[in-house]
Amino acid sequence: MHPVLAEIFGPDLIIVIIVVAVVLFGGSQIPKLARSLGSAQSEFKKGLAEGGSKSTDTPSQDATPTAEGGSSTPTGGPPAS
Repeated sequence: MHPVLAEIFGPDLIIVIIVVAVVLFGGSQIPKLARSLGSAQSEFKKGLAEGGSKSTDTPSQDATPTAEGGSSTPTGGPPAS
């Protein structure tokens, strides 16, 4: 850890933060809060990976002429949420 951060976040401050969190949220709510933060983090990382792969792996989707003389459009539709 960076020396300045080690001075700011000493063991006494971490204990105070934990006590304040327990008082504010209650002992039974802390595991739920940690679980939701973990799932939010994994969803964020998955979104970053999907966004990066779409921008590099997807070929350009220009309209190309079809046999009838019209133009075809991509039929993929919007991504599912």
